Amino acid sequence: QVQLVESGGGLVQAGGSRRLSCEASGSMFSLNLMGWYRQAPGNEREWVASITSDGMAHYADSVKGRFTISRDNTIMTIYLQMNGLKPEDTAVYYCTAAVVTTSNRYSGLEDPYWGQGTQVTVAS
Repeated sequence: QVQLVESGGGLVQAGGSRRLSCEASGSMFSLNLMGWYRQAPGNEREWVASITSDGMAHYADSVKGRFTISRDNTIMTIYLQMNGLKPEDTAVYYCTAAVVTTSNRYSGLEDPYWGQGTQVTVAS
């Protein structure tokens, strides 16, 4: 099994910063694309940012220039540095990863995994 554990959420004032972390653990043969999604109350889950195993990052237009995604493959962790936070960034933030588990190491089949989410609240 694979687990993704997020941390770093909390309450922050508008204009402030916050860094989220997501650590992957378990029976992984390879940890490929990883990313962050968020879901605000009453809204659908939306993609925020993603990063490939070799560090190529992509961002949703709504966060481009304010958020930075990074990863440390040595500790199987990704980060989301959030600067210039706005009240509309308030949401539960979820980490996701595309994983080839050890049991699928010959087929290369990737499975998606999700963390439990961490709440970020931006006060105006």
